[in-house]
Amino acid sequence: MDTKLDRRDLMRASLALAAAGSATVIQSGVAAEQQPGTLTPESTILFQGDSITDAGRDRKANSANDARGLGRGYPMLIASGLLGDHPSSKLKIYNRGISGNKVPDLAARWQEDCLDLKPDLVSILIGVNDIWHKLNGKYEGTVADYESGLRELLTRTQETLPKTRIVICEPFVLRCGAVNDKWFPEFDQRRVACLEVARRMTLEIVPFQQMFNDALADAPPQYWAGDGVHPTMAGHALMAKTWRETVGI
Repeated sequence: MDTKLDRRDLMRASLALAAAGSATVIQSGVAAEQQPGTLTPESTILFQGDSITDAGRDRKANSANDARGLGRGYPMLIASGLLGDHPSSKLKIYNRGISGNKVPDLAARWQEDCLDLKPDLVSILIGVNDIWHKLNGKYEGTVADYESGLRELLTRTQETLPKTRIVICEPFVLRCGAVNDKWFPEFDQRRVACLEVARRMTLEIVPFQQMFNDALADAPPQYWAGDGVHPTMAGHALMAKTWRETVGI
């Protein structure tokens, strides 16, 4: 099989799916405002994921809008912007990302760390550890396991919290640091699987991989994520900007 052809096909699929997800948001500003779970006064916003979302947060600081509990990454930047822009809205913003998490780890703690919080909007970024831990010999999950596990998690969320707005963040890596040829094509397969699940479930997509691909025209990969996985300050700032633009809040 031609690996180069596979990668081109995966990239086309990724771009098409990301575009479709973004179009869902862009095509209907009015419809987005009317959909269940759209941001309103006293809304609860939850960020979920692995170390990229965790970003060194203090896990003992569990109160809403606590800077210690929001970490040093894109959730804190987004929360700061939202709270500054909407001082009278009484928003409640939480970060429940945990370093090292994979989809099965999210599923194991989903009741307490998501469903019990009853978020009006939940943003999920998960997937890099599902392959990284496999490459390190600490996990055996396949692409199919990742896809089915993510779908089950999202279905559970929709069934329990039918009015909650779900935002899927595209998993991403940059080719530097820990990220080498061994990651491919399986990482792209997992990334496309994530986009496909989101598209089939009509969920909003934040196209982080395409965002970073485009950013490489301005600076090398290490500028955005030193080890290829964990964003730098600039990387987190770009993520926060893109997230808010895509989600529209």
